[in-house]
Amino acid sequence: MAAQVRSRVAEPFRIHEDVPSTEDTQVNEDIMGMEDYEDDEEMNEQAHTNEEDAQSELSESSEDEAMDTNVQIDMEKLQNCFPGFRQKYRLIKRIGEGTFSTVYKAEDLMYDSYDNSWDIEKENDKWSTPPLVHDQRSHTTQQQQPSRRRKPKFVAIKKIYVTSSPNRIFNELELLHDLRDCPSVCPLITAFRQTDQVIAILPYFRHSDFREYYRDMTPTDTATYLRSLFTALSAVHAHGILHRDIKPTNFLYDPPTRRGVLVDFGLAEREGVDSKPCMCHDGSAVRKQRLRTALALSSGPHNGYPKNDTRPSRRANRAGTRGFRAPEVLFKCTEQTTKIDIWSVGVILLTIMCQRFPFFNSADDVEAMIEIATIFGQRRMKAAGHLHGCVFESNIPTIGSGGFELSRIILWSTCRDEKTEALTPDEAVAVKFLERCLELDPSKRISADEALEHEFLRMGLEDHEGTDQGEEDEMDVVNVDSV
Repeated sequence: MAAQVRSRVAEPFRIHEDVPSTEDTQVNEDIMGMEDYEDDEEMNEQAHTNEEDAQSELSESSEDEAMDTNVQIDMEKLQNCFPGFRQKYRLIKRIGEGTFSTVYKAEDLMYDSYDNSWDIEKENDKWSTPPLVHDQRSHTTQQQQPSRRRKPKFVAIKKIYVTSSPNRIFNELELLHDLRDCPSVCPLITAFRQTDQVIAILPYFRHSDFREYYRDMTPTDTATYLRSLFTALSAVHAHGILHRDIKPTNFLYDPPTRRGVLVDFGLAEREGVDSKPCMCHDGSAVRKQRLRTALALSSGPHNGYPKNDTRPSRRANRAGTRGFRAPEVLFKCTEQTTKIDIWSVGVILLTIMCQRFPFFNSADDVEAMIEIATIFGQRRMKAAGHLHGCVFESNIPTIGSGGFELSRIILWSTCRDEKTEALTPDEAVAVKFLERCLELDPSKRISADEALEHEFLRMGLEDHEGTDQGEEDEMDVVNVDSV
């Protein structure tokens, strides 16, 4: 097998292709013996691990025991598909499954053989407790003991289904390669191809399930969460890339460390690719004139859909997740921008503040527009449709003309009385920020860079910086004491 190099150098993106080799598929008896020796040594050292590591390993073993038989079969097929796979990675369990791919957690067995500048937790492993004061006899005994084995390093292996378009697969890997140095964005370590099967090797990030913590988030916690997300979006949008699938499951967040990583660029695309001019980018006067002409041609009573519709069909990218698509996506805007991601972040913020997930739960695009119109009203929804040359009409009585204020929706969702339990000052700031994110007109919607300067996202930033400085000072004291 050709050697795989995972160093970060500025070169065109290429997918590694394994060449079948009998040497890679054969396992030497000496190697097997060495692995058995390492396993025995690891068992002996397990007694010296701390309680947290023991609980973590116990949790993983219990999950492995409860693993579905079908999952085990799929993992076995994946390991057999790529020559030399077992010498590089050890599959542990399946951690995610989607329409286009399945993700597995695996141990990187050759971590020390490559450049690991992608590992954001590598610096944390350098710190250790200061040595205890002991006599020369105990010091000699400690030197005779074997050094502890380093903690295992985990990666996420994304198995992309063979039914996916080759262009889609290459697009995702190429975008990840271009974003490899961006903060809060999941980097691409490497990729392999064997015939029609492609796998991407990504870092494994410790995170919690969004449904387990979003109801307990304070405004400061929410600001910290969104600050990390907007940091990633700022870098992604600076490269002219639309993520198109912003949602809680694609932003891996760890509340204890307040660290988040944006993942899954399977639907991402470069801004302006395959786009056509849309009325939303025309001037107000030009847009009004074009709308008058269109309405004049279609004037008259309408008792349903025409049997033979002669109007030209409009084709636009509507990729995304239900409930998180922006209005311009639903109206089939042919010139979508990075602002579609901002709307999706606004839906996440609305979900957190209303403590309801999912907040929007539509079955198709028509129901999605009705849900949005219920909040913003028919008048604003019609204006949003006109931006893209569409006409929004509805005779549903529950859709009012003016809609509702977002602050009232939040109070209703959290079962609070408007008169006795008003929004707190921090929540009021959050609502103002939410209104900037959920702007129906994409040209008026806040950008990622502007969001990072907003007073809401700067909430708690001073305390966070002070905590970090305090930790650095403490580590300096430890270093001085240990000299």
